[in-house]
Amino acid sequence: MTKTNGGFEPVFCTVVPPHILDQLAQHEDPALADPARRTLERDALERTHRRLTTVIGAPTVAPPARAASDQPLRTIYDAKHGTDLPGKKVRAEGSAPGKDATVNRAYAGLGATFELYLKAYRRHSIDGEGLPLNASVHYDRNYNNAFWNGEQMVFGDGDGEIFLDFTIPIDVIGHELTHGVTQYTANLTYFGQPGALNESISDVFGSLIKQYTLGQTAAEADWLIGAGLLAPRVTGSALRSMKAPGTAYDDDVLGKDPQPATMDGFIRTGRDNGGVHLNSGIPNHAFYLVATALGGNAWEKAGQIWYDVLTGGTLRKDALFADFAALTVAAAKARYQDGEELQAVLKAWEQVGVRTS
Repeated sequence: MTKTNGGFEPVFCTVVPPHILDQLAQHEDPALADPARRTLERDALERTHRRLTTVIGAPTVAPPARAASDQPLRTIYDAKHGTDLPGKKVRAEGSAPGKDATVNRAYAGLGATFELYLKAYRRHSIDGEGLPLNASVHYDRNYNNAFWNGEQMVFGDGDGEIFLDFTIPIDVIGHELTHGVTQYTANLTYFGQPGALNESISDVFGSLIKQYTLGQTAAEADWLIGAGLLAPRVTGSALRSMKAPGTAYDDDVLGKDPQPATMDGFIRTGRDNGGVHLNSGIPNHAFYLVATALGGNAWEKAGQIWYDVLTGGTLRKDALFADFAALTVAAAKARYQDGEELQAVLKAWEQVGVRTS
């Protein structure tokens, strides 16, 4: 396990929210319900495994000596539709692409994530010290999720009915790996508002990784999380929208995207770890407002402010939205003084209904 921010924290973060899988699991068509139920069961087992590992401790394995490099160290494994991790090693760093498109996409996505953090923020991999990036693909059968388990990435192939291959959207890969960055830095508690901030930070940097890879400005970006993941039968464009939370999908099977964009719609629930995938829409929208107000490349100014807060050592594990907002104001002042950056941050949080003082 990883010791972060003064203690050990169980980490198991999935990209598809439980409320979507719950909805699917209740469907009368077994082709839709069965994969969702299996995915929920598998996620529960993995979550329990992480908690037990935290309690009893993981086996101590001495990591290989390494210096922080400007090159990633990626290894892709094939789980061969089983659940034993990591699986069979199928591609190592520097090896040529093979015939399996899923393996190639996972390899490329790990590299794109490494590159954004290195080039934009001079961060060497997830832990800042050159952590090797491992990922397993073809996990389980019809598995409708992707997750970071505290040590590596895992991708399902989807059921082909609602979800396609989880390596398709590069922002999903960036999202999950950013949970690792948060784990090694602020280590935000995965419940309630701190958990929603944890999810939002992953959406923010997942989107920035996509924008950086595509060479898109804030104005050109779609600000969708998981575009390309939904199967053709689904009426929707993505899992979430940072530009317009609550509009990513409106489907007869999945229902309507429930994310709020402002505090007026804040959802109080005991499910989904206190609504971490739901209320993340509020800080998501704040970031979108900052980035589009400033224009240009979102990773340069808006992203820098968010990164400064995440890694600055002052973001508490139990931070609420207002705490995070106040820190973004302080970070904008520290880096950009009283310029347009500060005004954009203040206005964005005001628009979503979060106080900054």
